Amino acid sequence: MSTSRRTFTREFKLAAVKRLQSGFPIGRVARELEVNTNQLHLWKKQFTEKPNSAFSGQGRRRGEETEVAELERKIGQQAMEIDFLMGCLRQIEDLRKSQAETANPRSAEKSVKNGKGAAR
Repeated sequence: MSTSRRTFTREFKLAAVKRLQSGFPIGRVARELEVNTNQLHLWKKQFTEKPNSAFSGQGRRRGEETEVAELERKIGQQAMEIDFLMGCLRQIEDLRKSQAETANPRSAEKSVKNGKGAAR
């Protein structure tokens, strides 16, 4: 069984390097783009050394690197972000509930005291 080497377009490599430069962790970019971290280090080095002439080869897109595959990847990333934010929201709600339970609301105390005083 022969496997062909993957090649990437200049635009793909530039997009990967730009993500790294914008502060995304290299492991995360590697997982999202399905590229080895060593390859990303090499691309970043090539771009840093010669930004104008880096990635001058033609390259070719992988068969599954279609627009649909890219959109599916974005949907997956957004789903992960939504799950993370929902978890954060749940934690904040739980924290607020626990603070409300442990705090003695003064307005409730006054109404109880006023109610007892009026009944006497």
